[in-house]
Amino acid sequence: MLNDLLTATDKAEDKSPAASRPPEANAVPAWSAPVRATSGDAVADLREAILAKLAYGIGKSPTTARERDWFAATALALRDRIVDACMGAGQAVPNKRVYYLSLEFLIGRLLSDAMNNLGLVETTRAALADLGIDLGTVEGAEPDAALGNGGLGRLAACFMESMASIGIPAIGYGIRYDHGLFRQSLEDGWQREAPETWLAEGNPWEFVRPEATYTVGFGGHVTMSAVSEGVIRRQWHPAETVRAVAHDVPVVGWRGAHVNTLRLWKAEAEAPVDLAQFNGGDHVGAVSSRSRAEAISRVLYPSDSSMAGQELRLRQEYFFTSASLQDLIRRHVAERGDVRSLHDHAAIQLNDTHPAIAVPELMRLLLEDHHLSWEDAWHVTSNTLHYTNHTLLPEALETWPVELMERLLPRHMQIIYLINWMHLEEQGKHGRHDAAHLASVSLIDESHGRRVRMGHLAFHGARRVNGVSALHTELMRSTVFRDLHALEPEKIVNKTNGITFRRWFHNANPGLTRLAVEAVGPRVLDDPEALRDLERFASDAGFVRRYAAVRRGRKEALAQIVSDRTGIDIDPSALFDVQVKRIHEYKRQLLNVIETVALYQAIKAEPHRDWTPRVKIFGGKAAPSYTQAKLIIKLACDVAKAVNDDPEVADRLKVVFMPNYSVSLAEAIIPAADLSEQISTAGMEASGTGNMKFALNGALTVGTLDGANIEIRQHVGPENIFIFGLDAAGVQTRMAVPNYARDAIWASPRLAAALDMIASGRFSPEEPNRFRPLVDDLRHRDQYLLTVDFDDYWRAQREIDAAWADPAGWWRRAILNTARMGWFSSDRSMREYADEIWRVRLG
Repeated sequence: MLNDLLTATDKAEDKSPAASRPPEANAVPAWSAPVRATSGDAVADLREAILAKLAYGIGKSPTTARERDWFAATALALRDRIVDACMGAGQAVPNKRVYYLSLEFLIGRLLSDAMNNLGLVETTRAALADLGIDLGTVEGAEPDAALGNGGLGRLAACFMESMASIGIPAIGYGIRYDHGLFRQSLEDGWQREAPETWLAEGNPWEFVRPEATYTVGFGGHVTMSAVSEGVIRRQWHPAETVRAVAHDVPVVGWRGAHVNTLRLWKAEAEAPVDLAQFNGGDHVGAVSSRSRAEAISRVLYPSDSSMAGQELRLRQEYFFTSASLQDLIRRHVAERGDVRSLHDHAAIQLNDTHPAIAVPELMRLLLEDHHLSWEDAWHVTSNTLHYTNHTLLPEALETWPVELMERLLPRHMQIIYLINWMHLEEQGKHGRHDAAHLASVSLIDESHGRRVRMGHLAFHGARRVNGVSALHTELMRSTVFRDLHALEPEKIVNKTNGITFRRWFHNANPGLTRLAVEAVGPRVLDDPEALRDLERFASDAGFVRRYAAVRRGRKEALAQIVSDRTGIDIDPSALFDVQVKRIHEYKRQLLNVIETVALYQAIKAEPHRDWTPRVKIFGGKAAPSYTQAKLIIKLACDVAKAVNDDPEVADRLKVVFMPNYSVSLAEAIIPAADLSEQISTAGMEASGTGNMKFALNGALTVGTLDGANIEIRQHVGPENIFIFGLDAAGVQTRMAVPNYARDAIWASPRLAAALDMIASGRFSPEEPNRFRPLVDDLRHRDQYLLTVDFDDYWRAQREIDAAWADPAGWWRRAILNTARMGWFSSDRSMREYADEIWRVRLG
């Protein structure tokens, strides 16, 4: 029965022509299983279960077990409780399921989530304590699941947890990466990348599903055959095939009321070894096809600086999209019998353009495997798919060379050509013959070599397209999808992102959560909007003292982590000023570093002034081929070394760059932050979710009017956030002014002095010209307007200094931030998706 765990036996017979797998392959994860309370002595039961798993699952005794062994045994014992609930639940087929396709799921550690959502934190703590084991040590032994990079993947993880918590039947689909992105280390301040080895000792949370294996093809050719008068069928004959093997991870909702499934695909070769080659002495060549196949699920975001890297990325995207569509279609046919009703019972959400190849792939499957007409296939496709856009940056809106698509996915390119031809023909029928208009709405961009626009493809093939903040959605309508929006003005809708409060409040900040429960009652655990009742305590001296004490404890814990990992000692009484996120020029970590240099110069110039003690904490990874971003990391580290070693500055300014930023590190940093840096160039950050996590935990935001900062300002109040810089319209206006960067530097002696110090080699004496490329770029180009916003950023930071000098006022603002963030729950986001996009009922 092991392979049936977390699944429900299909009741309907699969009568489709493609039905050739055993029934288990079509099994449905039990999404609505209530987790039952353990009978009898819960602590004793769990203690014995952990010991049994340690002995029979891990093969260790308590005297020989390592911390990792205790984690695995605990995880397996908790997984059994999830399985018990799923196996005992009713197996009614839901009327409609959500299928969430994402190249990333940054789920982090799962033990704390499982314990918290099952209500077993204290039971587990007591069971382990009886065995002489500390729960914190066990939690720390779990590696972060290396399945994502940043906000895109973390959002997907929050959405999966929220869907399970509010009862939306859902399956997430992604790739089971062997090594994920990379493990970041700093060698003399330079980023170094190493493979992430999170699977080195297995993953106790997952169930391998060899029966749910699908074949994914690449290359080859397409043939045509006449099936009746006037009807031509095309059939793809791939030159290469790869097996996609399912690995399921249960996603437990709040209070264990529902359990959904994250299904991750591992790539395997059709044959593990060519025996003839191997026996002939070519031992390496005999496994070359296996290496080529397994490379697909090896690493997240392989560098696309080479053609081989671009091809691997496209292979990854098609691999997981095809396997997922095959899986969900088979499940639907087994349950409903007719693929023509797919859109009535399935809602497929494409998380960004990575799975946009779903448009031609779903068409191909419906046409070739299920023999629908083109019209019927397009009706099903365009009413089943939905697309979330996450960026307005041109370089992030995926396009693929037509030549690569024709070689790797020839049948899909035929389908794309036909979709585009019919789309452009429709324009002519409505009198839209202008060449510029046709070029702007075409799925093929012919301006710089012929490339397939994956954003346009996803837009055209989706029933609904959504942005992820109010500003982002409006900019989508007026910029990247302006002409497509004019053709279908009802298609684009807004769904502002959210975060799961179970992870980012309950788990990450249990002290603050307990304080909230004591103040306003336990309903705050189930209804994030109940946090609003904390407002009346914002000026209560006793509550403020306890709130500040919670923050002090988290800051002391973070100071210890900083010391352990970097050797830098920081003062918990200082203002913790934090910017942790993916390193990218538009996120403007460089602006923060330049302001740090200017502050350093100011302190040096007036050492006897009463400066606000401040600790600048940076963290984040730069893409391996992103030279400019890696140079920004190096500058931050070199500035940190100079500042931290200068006795004249003492403890008034410290700078730290935390290596290998991750979900678990974020859970330590965010509750300890006093100031949240959300300083991207206005109009370039789609939403952000880090801004929500920081504000929920009481950090005040310094930021631009960009992404969800705008909605945070509306909810927390303009007096409780520090806004600076140009808005999105101002950015566009200023970009049209010649030499705006030169003029901004000339008008700001403070900025000019900071840039001169960086360019002079003061922070890199062994290589004086090291940072000149960064400074030269700002002086002559500055496409992200750091120079233009610098003076207002400096003003905001000094306003923050003054606010920090008034503790009562600061804590009032912090408490009001926490109290007013309930709307930013991902539960709210998911309800909006369910009602307005997916049209699915909650369980």
